[in-house]
Amino acid sequence: MPDPALKASFALLMVDSPRRSAAFYRELLGLEPVEEQVTFAMFALPTGLMLGLWSKHTAEPAPSAPAGGVEIGFEAVDAAAVDATYDKWIETRDVRVLQKPVDLDFGRTFVVLDPDGHRLRVFAAAG
Repeated sequence: MPDPALKASFALLMVDSPRRSAAFYRELLGLEPVEEQVTFAMFALPTGLMLGLWSKHTAEPAPSAPAGGVEIGFEAVDAAAVDATYDKWIETRDVRVLQKPVDLDFGRTFVVLDPDGHRLRVFAAAG
């Protein structure tokens, strides 16, 4: 039984430069950060999830793992939207492609990396 006193509400990415990362996510998400400082920035996503960008140089305790061990998933409405998002992101955003659009057992998907190497997966569930 889940603990009703706890609610997963934040995803925090350790980044080299929160301002640079905030500019990247501002462009990628089409959202303004709800908070932006030299060492931290935060976005309120439409799903209710808060996406924090914390300087890996000032985070306490200091992070010990490199970027790329976790993915942030963005669900698209269908396979065509996955492909359209891929085309838009590679043409207009500064992303590095890790996986081009492909059909996997769970659906259509692609993966890109943000400036710090964090994995961003766009997908549409099969069926």
